[in-house]
Amino acid sequence: MDAPLLTGLDKGLPPGTAGRSVPEFLAARPRLSMCTTPVAVLDDTALDANIAQMAAWCAERGVALAPHGKTSMAPALWRRQLDAGAWGITVATPQQAAVALATGVPRILVANPVVDPVALRALTERDGEAEVRVWADSTATLSAMDAGLSSTGRPLPVLVELGAAGARAGARSMHEALAVADAIVAHPRLALAGVAGWEGALATDVSEASVSRVRDFLGAMLDLHETFLSRGQYEWPEVLLTAGGSTFFDDVADVLGPAAAPSVTVLLRSGCYLTHDDGQYRAASPLSRAGTPFTAALHVWARVLSRPEPGLALLDAGRRDVGFDAGLPEPQVIADTLGAPARSLTDAHVSALNDQHAYLRLPDDADVRVGQVVRLGISHPCTTFDKWRLIPVVGPGDDPELLDLVATYF
Repeated sequence: MDAPLLTGLDKGLPPGTAGRSVPEFLAARPRLSMCTTPVAVLDDTALDANIAQMAAWCAERGVALAPHGKTSMAPALWRRQLDAGAWGITVATPQQAAVALATGVPRILVANPVVDPVALRALTERDGEAEVRVWADSTATLSAMDAGLSSTGRPLPVLVELGAAGARAGARSMHEALAVADAIVAHPRLALAGVAGWEGALATDVSEASVSRVRDFLGAMLDLHETFLSRGQYEWPEVLLTAGGSTFFDDVADVLGPAAAPSVTVLLRSGCYLTHDDGQYRAASPLSRAGTPFTAALHVWARVLSRPEPGLALLDAGRRDVGFDAGLPEPQVIADTLGAPARSLTDAHVSALNDQHAYLRLPDDADVRVGQVVRLGISHPCTTFDKWRLIPVVGPGDDPELLDLVATYF
């Protein structure tokens, strides 16, 4: 898919980009100091390190990886993950699947039921060789799918989603899950292709009780998979047994990993490892807990607009620029301007966000001046990515070169 010309309307990018292609823009070797604030940036070295570390971790444990594409909705970053050996890309919606199809992703897992008849027709009557698989958690789901399945479309592989009481979607009992499988097998245009679940719906922390609950759920997924195997119900050459967000993927590999076989792929769907963060996943990621953490690769630079009173600075980044659903951004370093040497910013925190402002709380005597810039670490990368249409990828150094512009499609 051809990249559009720059419009000059995207926040953070240097002025004067309108009408230039991305290669033309990058050929001039622009620097961070040419950008305006606020500006989100991706650290190229950290991206490479995280992608390689996760690929190696999965290979060592004999599990595959289909990173959740909704984290970034950035096909350029998906391609880096695929080039490092990812099985495919996970998405959450038909629109996200359309982006993946349009940008050449070879295997796509839609980690949800798809009951929109227009979307189903698009998925099953398309050209091309890409594989698309969907989930179902009830016979009602399958009945709704009938409206979008024609006799001329290609067969659609379906995974039975197991859930738990009080969690998100998913069949609530083994009996319900078996009924879904029977209905898939009986349907002429569907094929039973695996078992899916999202363990993250069962726990928001990594306490002993939460981990136990997650592992019990994964055990139930394994039991369901083994039941389908014993019944000979699978109808697809490659069976998927898939779970694994960004908090419990070690438990998924431990419990489900032994089920991997020549015709069975145990598939993780972790997405946030790509950029990691300075909040939720810095604390909760299995590799952080193991002492071998990923590296935060996504930051937002913001400028000091006002020092209206002692102990307070107002920055020019707010809810329209940085995620806040899993914690407020973390002030880390300060510099006189973009591209200048930075120093650590200690004893500071963001106490609140408006749409376009961050409230930076400081000691009364802090040396923070109007016009200086602050680098903010973020928590939960998904809800910072969706606030930026183009994000520069930067190299090393105080005034790094802009190596690429990553486009997002939310």
